[in-house]
Amino acid sequence: MTEATVLERLARVSARIAASGRNPDEVAIVAVTKGFDVSVCRFALQAGLRMLGENRVQEALKKMEDIDEAEWHLIGHLQTNKVKQAAGRFALIQTVDSVRLAEAIARHAPTQKVLVEVNVAREPQRSGAMPEDALEVMAATSLLLELQGVMGMAPATGDPAPAFNELRRLHDEAEQRLGRGLPILSMGMSGDFEAALAAGSTMLRLGQALFGPRAN
Repeated sequence: MTEATVLERLARVSARIAASGRNPDEVAIVAVTKGFDVSVCRFALQAGLRMLGENRVQEALKKMEDIDEAEWHLIGHLQTNKVKQAAGRFALIQTVDSVRLAEAIARHAPTQKVLVEVNVAREPQRSGAMPEDALEVMAATSLLLELQGVMGMAPATGDPAPAFNELRRLHDEAEQRLGRGLPILSMGMSGDFEAALAAGSTMLRLGQALFGPRAN
């Protein structure tokens, strides 16, 4: 893989965003670099992708030692025993799924920017607040941390649109309840981002579309 390869793939992604009726300049892209080495992270930065997403705290912290100019996002589940290491180190933690986790983060970094993850797919193997609990989790989190919005994933199979539409509805309801805007609606990955854009996504999390399949 080279910087030119990433640039080429990013151009294709931008064309697909535009074809969906959205302005590519108004849709943030988090380049998901989990499983790739530091050279790929640098290719992403050189291609203009400033936001890099990692699933595991330890992998992210190791890469941060080599690359400090990126805006690092934690997009994987955060265990409470890793909170001390993660809090304050990421520009955005996208996976707050309970008030308990929000409280733990706040003890170390009360100004941490976060999203509340919602399990709109209602899949037991996935983390995230259940949709019926999400508004309460968002309200409580907004009192503890810098809540920026919500994050979610579509079901592993089937039509992604219902899940994305539900996440958009919860996002809008949270804005009304809190009486302020929540700028980030993080939904859409390499296999379903057009459906996410149609539902109003403002942030995509893309790995394979930019870097191809992972070796592991």
